[in-house]
Amino acid sequence: MGNQEKLHPELDEFFSTEKEKAFNLILHNDEENTFDHVIDSLIEVCHHENNQAEQCAFITHYKGKCDVKKGEFEELSFMKGRLTSKGLSCTID
Repeated sequence: MGNQEKLHPELDEFFSTEKEKAFNLILHNDEENTFDHVIDSLIEVCHHENNQAEQCAFITHYKGKCDVKKGEFEELSFMKGRLTSKGLSCTID
């Protein structure tokens, strides 16, 4: 359709494939890990820049959770496993 407006955007979910669906890796606050540990883990596992990792750590601390990565389920599942092994609490939504 190019730059034209979609005629029926509500039908997009019926025609999307599994690969087009994006999932979110969500980091949950746990009151056990230090900010430095969380930041270092996000940089190592999720390939965040330092500022992005710091922001995610603060959002998680103050809001209780934060979407730290968006992508395909398989990739996020791998990252979730690595973060969990570092003592962080994560889910995929």
